[in-house]
Amino acid sequence: MDEFRGRLTRDGIRIHEDSDFAGMHAAGRLAAEILDRIGPHVVPGVTTGALDKLITDWVEEAGATSATIGYKGYQHASCISVNHVVCHGIPGDKVLKDGDILNIDVTVIVDGWFGDTSRMFIAGKASRKAERLIQVTHDALMKGIEAVKPGKTFGDIGFAIQSYAEAHRMSVVRDFCGHGLGRVFHAPPNVLHYGRPGTGAVLEEGMFFTIEPMVNLGRPETKVLADDWTAVTRDKSLSAQFEHSVGVTATGAEIFTLSPEGRFLPEL
Repeated sequence: MDEFRGRLTRDGIRIHEDSDFAGMHAAGRLAAEILDRIGPHVVPGVTTGALDKLITDWVEEAGATSATIGYKGYQHASCISVNHVVCHGIPGDKVLKDGDILNIDVTVIVDGWFGDTSRMFIAGKASRKAERLIQVTHDALMKGIEAVKPGKTFGDIGFAIQSYAEAHRMSVVRDFCGHGLGRVFHAPPNVLHYGRPGTGAVLEEGMFFTIEPMVNLGRPETKVLADDWTAVTRDKSLSAQFEHSVGVTATGAEIFTLSPEGRFLPEL
């Protein structure tokens, strides 16, 4: 496997070749297809462990590899974060209740390329405030993607997300960020979801990275539980997250993880 095609910027960010976009599309599409398939199974009464088992089976059926099984000791093909869990929720015996909101995050490896995406789901009928949080988080992600253009900066992306979320009186989590990827799971840059315009590394055609804002109804502070994975809001407020993997093109951003069935945003 050639992990070193292209070149590195002075910030250590890999610039990929045009031919690399196809590999990212294949990996991203599989990850998105798996999340499309899991949607109908997210219902009150199901456990998060049962959802993860389905995802594990589908990754195997596709002849792909889960990037998370075995990653730093993690043993699941997904992270499932319910209600006030911000990210890295561990699937298990938790039974979903009517009105629960959850983020499901899946990363697969297809022919050496990493496809990383997450989206929100609702078990039953969510509260109005939860629906509003989900909508604002989704739209904040899309504002961030709209800011991706050669010559712009990563600070422009963060500012677009932060200003949109805060205009709706919600807060952006500072403790976790997006990341570069390609033939590796995590690489430079760190993609912050807050920031000032014109700051940070300059975007160049051929950069691949995730944008994955976490937005809270309450304050932005988080804490990691004793399992060393699960991050929750300190004030127990609801949290939501959406994630796409993107590549910088000559004119903007190409999204690798689009939902084939148009299900990225749940019906609200």
